[in-house]
Amino acid sequence: MKDILDMHMHTLMSGHAYSTLSEMIAAGRKKGLELIGITEHTPSMPGTCHEIYFHNFKVINRHPDNIELMMGAEVNIMDFQGNLDVSEETLKKLDYAIASLHDLCIEPGSLQDNTAALLKAIANPYINIIGHPDNGYYPVDFVAVAQAAHEHHVLLELNNSSYAPTSGRIGSRENALEMLKQCQKYHTSIIMDSDAHIDGDVGNHQYSQELLQQANFPEELIINTSVDKFKNYLNLKL
Repeated sequence: MKDILDMHMHTLMSGHAYSTLSEMIAAGRKKGLELIGITEHTPSMPGTCHEIYFHNFKVINRHPDNIELMMGAEVNIMDFQGNLDVSEETLKKLDYAIASLHDLCIEPGSLQDNTAALLKAIANPYINIIGHPDNGYYPVDFVAVAQAAHEHHVLLELNNSSYAPTSGRIGSRENALEMLKQCQKYHTSIIMDSDAHIDGDVGNHQYSQELLQQANFPEELIINTSVDKFKNYLNLKL
């Protein structure tokens, strides 16, 4: 399967990552990617950048030497009503946005609470991807999530770092298989992302690809195969 984009990664600006923007771009080029996306954590994550960081993307070259760059953010879902930790003004500055549940920002609730948080985020017109929705720390109803993601043209993420042996996201592999089952049933598209926090992980989708093969997931529902496919998906939210 063609795999030419990676839209979830962090630089030094996130506070707990270890490579620069230039190093991440160079790594993406070396891996043969056509499109990469930088998604720093938004301000509620300890150690990350101020919200003003996301207001000056105009200075960044988006086509640096045979690779395309998009600038987004990994936005924190702050409560079970799906409220986010950045303003609408900031969301408008982004090329795209990932919304995620992080234990440093919100304690897990019941299955119904966690599901409600994701459904509200999915319905937000500025959200394009739900980050690591299969984290077992936040159990959710994958039937409801897959249906809503399909309806609102939001991608559900296979987050490669979640499936690594060192990951602290419990039950992610098992949950991912259930999520993929429901995505296939409701024709919900997914995206593989590395969630790279260092340049060596850029474009690393090894574990995600193994899960897709195990689930016999249809290629037409995988966004990583085409830059235009990803961009067209973003446009469906406009």
